Amino acid sequence: MSQNATFAAGCFWGIESAFRSLHGVIDARVGYIGGRRDKPTYEQVCTGVTGHAEAVEVTFDPSVISYETLLDTFWRMHNPTQFNRQGPDVGTQYRSAIFYHGEAQHQAALKSKDAAQNQFKTPIVTEITPAVTFWPAEEYHQRYNEKNGRACHF
Repeated sequence: MSQNATFAAGCFWGIESAFRSLHGVIDARVGYIGGRRDKPTYEQVCTGVTGHAEAVEVTFDPSVISYETLLDTFWRMHNPTQFNRQGPDVGTQYRSAIFYHGEAQHQAALKSKDAAQNQFKTPIVTEITPAVTFWPAEEYHQRYNEKNGRACHF
Protein backbone atom coordinates (compact mmCIF):
# COMPACT_ATOMS: atom_id res chain seq x y z
CA MET A 1 0.00 0.00 0.00
CA SER A 2 1.44 3.38 -0.98
CA GLN A 3 2.05 6.34 1.33
CA ASN A 4 2.49 10.07 0.82
CA ALA A 5 5.29 12.35 1.96
CA THR A 6 5.41 16.10 1.40
CA PHE A 7 8.54 18.25 1.25
CA ALA A 8 9.42 21.87 0.49
CA ALA A 9 13.01 22.74 -0.42
CA GLY A 10 12.98 25.81 -2.64
CA CYS A 11 11.81 25.79 -6.24
CA PHE A 12 9.72 22.68 -6.69
CA TRP A 13 10.90 21.67 -10.18
CA GLY A 14 14.28 20.30 -9.09
CA ILE A 15 13.03 18.49 -6.03
CA GLU A 16 10.24 16.87 -8.03
CA SER A 17 12.83 15.52 -10.49
CA ALA A 18 15.07 14.29 -7.69
CA PHE A 19 12.32 12.40 -5.87
CA ARG A 20 10.84 11.07 -9.11
CA SER A 21 14.21 9.47 -9.95
CA LEU A 22 14.24 7.30 -6.81
CA HIS A 23 13.37 3.61 -7.08
CA GLY A 24 10.21 3.05 -5.06
CA VAL A 25 8.72 6.47 -5.75
CA ILE A 26 5.44 5.89 -7.57
CA ASP A 27 4.70 9.52 -8.34
CA ALA A 28 5.70 13.04 -7.42
CA ARG A 29 3.70 16.17 -8.12
CA VAL A 30 4.39 19.79 -7.46
CA GLY A 31 2.03 22.12 -5.69
CA TYR A 32 1.40 24.44 -2.78
CA ILE A 33 0.89 23.72 0.91
CA GLY A 34 0.73 25.51 4.22
CA GLY A 35 -1.04 28.69 3.21
CA ARG A 36 -4.18 30.62 3.90
CA ARG A 37 -5.96 30.45 0.54
CA ASP A 38 -7.87 27.65 -1.17
CA LYS A 39 -6.77 26.71 -4.68
CA PRO A 40 -3.89 29.19 -4.91
CA THR A 41 -2.31 29.94 -8.27
CA TYR A 42 1.39 30.15 -9.03
CA GLU A 43 1.10 33.91 -9.46
CA GLN A 44 -0.51 34.25 -6.02
CA VAL A 45 2.03 32.01 -4.29
CA CYS A 46 4.93 33.88 -5.92
CA THR A 47 3.89 37.07 -4.14
CA GLY A 48 4.63 35.42 -0.80
CA VAL A 49 1.41 36.72 0.75
CA THR A 50 -0.58 33.47 0.67
CA GLY A 51 1.71 31.69 3.12
CA HIS A 52 2.07 28.63 0.87
CA ALA A 53 5.34 26.85 0.20
CA GLU A 54 6.24 25.42 -3.19
CA ALA A 55 6.31 21.72 -2.36
CA VAL A 56 6.35 18.21 -3.73
CA GLU A 57 3.93 15.50 -2.74
CA VAL A 58 5.67 12.15 -3.12
CA THR A 59 3.73 8.90 -3.39
CA PHE A 60 5.97 5.99 -2.51
CA ASP A 61 5.93 2.27 -1.88
CA PRO A 62 7.30 1.73 1.66
CA SER A 63 8.12 -1.88 0.83
CA VAL A 64 10.64 -0.58 -1.73
CA ILE A 65 11.82 2.76 -0.30
CA SER A 66 11.53 3.92 3.29
CA TYR A 67 10.35 7.28 4.52
CA GLU A 68 13.76 7.60 6.19
CA THR A 69 15.45 7.28 2.79
CA LEU A 70 13.21 10.04 1.46
CA LEU A 71 14.23 12.18 4.44
CA ASP A 72 17.93 11.50 3.80
CA THR A 73 17.42 12.55 0.18
CA PHE A 74 15.59 15.70 1.28
CA TRP A 75 18.48 16.84 3.50
CA ARG A 76 21.00 16.32 0.69
CA MET A 77 19.06 18.12 -2.05
CA HIS A 78 19.05 21.60 -0.52
CA ASN A 79 20.56 23.79 2.18
CA PRO A 80 18.23 23.50 5.18
CA THR A 81 20.09 26.26 7.05
CA GLN A 82 18.87 29.01 4.71
CA PHE A 83 15.80 30.76 6.10
CA ASN A 84 13.06 31.36 3.51
CA ARG A 85 15.34 30.90 0.52
CA GLN A 86 17.20 28.45 -1.66
CA GLY A 87 19.85 29.82 -3.97
CA PRO A 88 18.46 32.80 -5.88
CA ASP A 89 14.87 32.10 -4.80
CA VAL A 90 13.88 34.21 -1.79
CA GLY A 91 10.62 34.30 0.14
CA THR A 92 8.47 32.20 2.46
CA GLN A 93 7.26 30.23 -0.56
CA TYR A 94 10.81 28.80 -0.87
CA ARG A 95 11.18 27.73 2.76
CA SER A 96 12.53 24.38 3.84
CA ALA A 97 9.77 22.26 5.35
CA ILE A 98 8.65 18.72 6.02
CA PHE A 99 4.89 18.30 6.10
CA TYR A 100 4.34 15.02 7.89
CA HIS A 101 1.47 12.58 7.40
CA GLY A 102 0.88 10.95 10.78
CA GLU A 103 2.82 10.56 14.00
CA ALA A 104 5.28 7.98 12.65
CA GLN A 105 6.44 10.42 9.97
CA HIS A 106 6.55 13.20 12.56
CA GLN A 107 8.89 11.25 14.83
CA ALA A 108 11.03 10.08 11.91
CA ALA A 109 11.35 13.68 10.65
CA LEU A 110 12.43 14.96 14.08
CA LYS A 111 15.00 12.18 14.46
CA SER A 112 16.28 12.75 10.93
CA LYS A 113 16.62 16.50 11.52
CA ASP A 114 18.70 15.88 14.64
CA ALA A 115 20.97 13.52 12.71
CA ALA A 116 21.27 15.90 9.75
CA GLN A 117 22.28 18.80 12.01
CA ASN A 118 25.71 17.14 12.44
CA GLN A 119 26.43 17.91 8.77
CA PHE A 120 25.97 21.68 9.14
CA LYS A 121 27.81 24.38 11.09
CA THR A 122 24.74 26.59 11.38
CA PRO A 123 21.31 25.56 12.70
CA ILE A 124 18.82 23.84 10.43
CA VAL A 125 15.76 26.07 10.02
CA THR A 126 13.52 23.47 8.37
CA GLU A 127 10.01 23.53 9.78
CA ILE A 128 8.36 20.23 10.61
CA THR A 129 4.62 20.60 10.59
CA PRO A 130 1.48 18.50 9.97
CA ALA A 131 0.46 18.11 6.34
CA VAL A 132 -2.60 20.12 5.41
CA THR A 133 -4.35 20.42 2.06
CA PHE A 134 -1.93 20.05 -0.84
CA TRP A 135 -3.00 22.08 -3.85
CA PRO A 136 -1.50 20.70 -7.08
CA ALA A 137 0.24 23.32 -9.19
CA GLU A 138 -0.88 24.13 -12.69
CA GLU A 139 -0.24 21.42 -15.30
CA TYR A 140 2.62 23.31 -16.98
CA HIS A 141 4.61 23.00 -13.70
CA GLN A 142 4.16 19.22 -13.44
CA ARG A 143 7.28 17.35 -14.63
CA TYR A 144 8.65 20.73 -15.72
CA ASN A 145 12.28 19.64 -15.98
CA GLU A 146 11.29 16.52 -17.91
CA LYS A 147 9.13 18.51 -20.34
CA ASN A 148 11.85 21.10 -20.87
CA GLY A 149 14.86 18.80 -21.19
CA ARG A 150 16.45 19.89 -17.95
CA ALA A 151 18.51 17.53 -15.86
CA CYS A 152 17.69 16.74 -12.27
CA HIS A 153 19.45 19.13 -9.85
CA PHE A 154 20.20 16.35 -7.40
